[in-house]
Amino acid sequence: MSSLRQSVARLAQENDFSGVVRVDQHDKTRLEEAFGLAHRGYGLPNTPQTHFALASGTKTLTALTVLSLVADATLALSTPARELLGQDLPLVDDAITVEQLLAHRSGIGDYLDEDEDTDYNAYLMPVAVHLLDSTENYLPVLDGHPMKFAPGTEFAYCNSGYVLLALLAERATGLPFAHLLQERVCQPAGLSHTAFLRSDELAGNVAVGYLEPPHVERSNVFHLPVCGSGDGGVYSTGADIHALWTAFLAGQIVPPHLVAAMQHPHSVMTSGSAYGLGLWLSRADGDGHRQEVGMQGMDAGVSFSSTHHLDSEITVTMISNTATGVWPLTRWLTAERLASELLPPR
Repeated sequence: MSSLRQSVARLAQENDFSGVVRVDQHDKTRLEEAFGLAHRGYGLPNTPQTHFALASGTKTLTALTVLSLVADATLALSTPARELLGQDLPLVDDAITVEQLLAHRSGIGDYLDEDEDTDYNAYLMPVAVHLLDSTENYLPVLDGHPMKFAPGTEFAYCNSGYVLLALLAERATGLPFAHLLQERVCQPAGLSHTAFLRSDELAGNVAVGYLEPPHVERSNVFHLPVCGSGDGGVYSTGADIHALWTAFLAGQIVPPHLVAAMQHPHSVMTSGSAYGLGLWLSRADGDGHRQEVGMQGMDAGVSFSSTHHLDSEITVTMISNTATGVWPLTRWLTAERLASELLPPR
């Protein structure tokens, strides 16, 4: 393992990486290293215990929260969004279902369209970020976007769809989405360091997100909602992400048939990779199996990737407090590479 540690340290130094890298195999932590600064003004270092924002990694937790409501029949995959929306968001097609939202196949217009080229130093929020402090307060930014295509006919990654899922969960239960996520995902999975946090009142053990050059001393506090919802805003640690994979695959959050549904390819990309329900899936091998499942996120001051190799049970998690931090490392440090070259299966 010393060679792996040396390689990761070299990659981190070469790419000025700020964040944490963790490799687990089943119940053993094979590598856990932190680099860079959690707070540049005070010179506070990142540590393995530092809490980092997950950006769109939140979507996996949102999917699990919603599917837990499906499991207890509070919602169904076939539930039309309109049943709970009422007269809100009139441009959302009446036929759109919970399953289509989970699979990014709803066709609704996106308040933050990632198909467009994105400058992660730009101020992209359409309203003042302090106004976005509850899911209901997202309604003005979700409204007014025409449908892109008929529901269920195509794939288009959609942030609005996952905020809408959080809204549906709140209206179905009468509880705030942050409470639902804690109750239905964090508690059964034993995630004691995972939660929605306000960006303007972060504790000392939370990494501040920083912009890209030339503004590397500026935080992202004006770039993202002050408190996230279904599409982003959760903070976590490397250890909690490993615990999340363990609990998810063991059926401790949602039952096995929904674990399988999340890993079923609902859309296949031109690259051969696929998307399930809240999870990215690797290309199929010669036997048609997809060996890796993953979650990822990227935003101003945030990048996150966690991939689990199903056969070897190797999980590789990287979280950074910059928008581009994890991607150079992910190209080398993959669960598939570790499974075939570095770590023999247990």
